[in-house]
Amino acid sequence: MKPMIELNDVSINFGNFKAVSNVSTSVKSNEIRFFIGPNGAGKTTILDAICGKNKIAGGSILFDQEYEVSKMKEYAIAELGIGRKFQAPSVFYGITVQENIELAAASRKSIYSTTFRKLSKEKREHVDYVLEFIGLAGNRFEYPRRLSHGEKQWLEIGMLLAARPKLMLLDEPVAGMGRRETEKTEELLMKIKKDCSIIVVEHDMKFAKHVSDSVTVFHEGRILAEGTMDQVQENQEVIDVYLGRGGEKAC
Repeated sequence: MKPMIELNDVSINFGNFKAVSNVSTSVKSNEIRFFIGPNGAGKTTILDAICGKNKIAGGSILFDQEYEVSKMKEYAIAELGIGRKFQAPSVFYGITVQENIELAAASRKSIYSTTFRKLSKEKREHVDYVLEFIGLAGNRFEYPRRLSHGEKQWLEIGMLLAARPKLMLLDEPVAGMGRRETEKTEELLMKIKKDCSIIVVEHDMKFAKHVSDSVTVFHEGRILAEGTMDQVQENQEVIDVYLGRGGEKAC
């Protein structure tokens, strides 16, 4: 299966501080890859580099075997099909759930120019599909402030889906969720991977074990280990610097 995103010897600096050093890895089409490791290990910094928020100091990032996104602007990267979700839900509270999805589905990203009736028939159908897919069809006319924490997370995931991504970047999507919401998120991601590659930054190891195809462990800006969840859990270095600390939600 072809790689959807390839990081080749990537380094990222913040002033004199080297946040990421010589990272090389790739994520295949329809793969769910988890980035795990201690806080400050470089996980989110890498996600921000993939979507263009952080500039790299060395190496390259290749998307879909064709586009060197490390040389592109954020808006151009998003148009290629890379969607980014941050840890805190970033939804529009002044418009309804449906209108949030419509906005993401529209070509012109303007709250004032985007209404459901102005979308094409195909996009209206896609909005309906996304609302059903994320389980919020019954909440379509509600405002996001009335949603639970988990429902807000699903709404933001739905906004990414509305733009038809090829690669989805998620930062701690189940943080603050209870068991039932976490299980529904697991089911959601397993369905999404049929059409999209996913990279997840996460500290919940049980969630990672249930959902991940593979795991990359970061430590001090470098890759410490990579493999299946079972493989990295048996790696002594990973146990010593991360899993053995007891600070993460265990499997």
